[in-house]
Amino acid sequence: MSRPLTARTATRRYVGLTALRWLPVGLSTPVTVLLASARGLSPADIGVVLAVYSVVTLLLELPTGGLADALGHRLVLALAGLVTTAGLLLLVVADSTAAFALAWALQGVGRALDSGPLEAWYVEAVRAADPDADVTRGLSRAGAADGAGLCLGAVLGGLLPLLAGDGSSEVLALPLLVAAALALVSVVAVAALVVPVGAPRSSGAAALRAGLPEVPVVVRATVGLVARDRVLRRLLGISLLVGAVLTTLELLGPLHVAELTGSRTEGAAVFGVVMAVSYAAAGLGALLAPAVQRLARGSVAAATTGLAVLGALAVAAVTVAGPLALGGLFAVFHVANAAAWPLWKQLLHGQVTGGQRATTLSASSLALMVGALGGSLLVPRLVEAVGPPAGFRAAAVALLLVALVSLRLRPRHSGPQTPGTPAATGVAAGHG
Repeated sequence: MSRPLTARTATRRYVGLTALRWLPVGLSTPVTVLLASARGLSPADIGVVLAVYSVVTLLLELPTGGLADALGHRLVLALAGLVTTAGLLLLVVADSTAAFALAWALQGVGRALDSGPLEAWYVEAVRAADPDADVTRGLSRAGAADGAGLCLGAVLGGLLPLLAGDGSSEVLALPLLVAAALALVSVVAVAALVVPVGAPRSSGAAALRAGLPEVPVVVRATVGLVARDRVLRRLLGISLLVGAVLTTLELLGPLHVAELTGSRTEGAAVFGVVMAVSYAAAGLGALLAPAVQRLARGSVAAATTGLAVLGALAVAAVTVAGPLALGGLFAVFHVANAAAWPLWKQLLHGQVTGGQRATTLSASSLALMVGALGGSLLVPRLVEAVGPPAGFRAAAVALLLVALVSLRLRPRHSGPQTPGTPAATGVAAGHG
């Protein structure tokens, strides 16, 4: 029998797997929208493709969260990696709106499958080793690893087409091939490192037969919990608004940079650097979360409200910035957003029990996808009707609404308190 994990070992594995999980995403971010544009898709077509991703993720978030709680984290995470790999490979050869939509649908399935299990496994592993452990520091370090993986991936994803370029836009597919290979590496790492926590579960077909009937039970219980808990409802509202902001920046950012540079391949390289700086800033922001909370005298409401306002100001200023300043503004937004997420996450984990943790995380991710769906459908039409600046201004308004909701995160605590967090303020849940 293998030796039980210590809290430190579980944290190291969680941080490393988080970085590996987001490295392929960073690789694909600078090129995906530009590749679709090069193959004939309009901004509205690309918006529809991203909407398919959001709809698929939205429909599967709670069921896949329940699947992880019922069947175990490792099995669901491995399946997520395999589906994500298939989606990336299909993106490489996609040449129509329907093909891109199918590829993104597979990505949505993968995202729904892995939106909560790794974090839920980490929290359960740490608390199995030390019931009084505070998970905030581990969540913060994982946020930094998230940013580091995205940062490295974005640099590579932006530079590979430029270095291998022959003047053809088809080299934009090269980072997607590398991303697919790394997604497979992630599957192997998950199989080796995500050891089961708690009572042993049966495996394979037996696990499916035993666990599937539990999925709707877990989902219904989680929906009931969210309906009763105003803290969770507000956190889901924040996730929804942030989802709209993130999809706006992902959709309009590369197109805006390509317009500034006058070339898709140069635009991919510049946007890759912009996103690399942004993701590095996000990693820094996640590490700053405990310090920001201390600066706000333990108040999550004050800390996250101020961070959301800062992010709104940065996004609003994007439309008047050149490529260099744009990178700085994106970085400011990502610092603010990443510093807020560990605080929201800590509050979420304080409101739920182990049997509902992955499902509740999936509910948060579902809300993020609802916001992303709305942004991917509405923002391209707003841009076509009014112009690109309107899309960035709409994102800034959404962040001001995040600040307003965050200001009201002063709950009467109704769930199990997370150790090490002030009960008077509650403390918090989510990324991306």
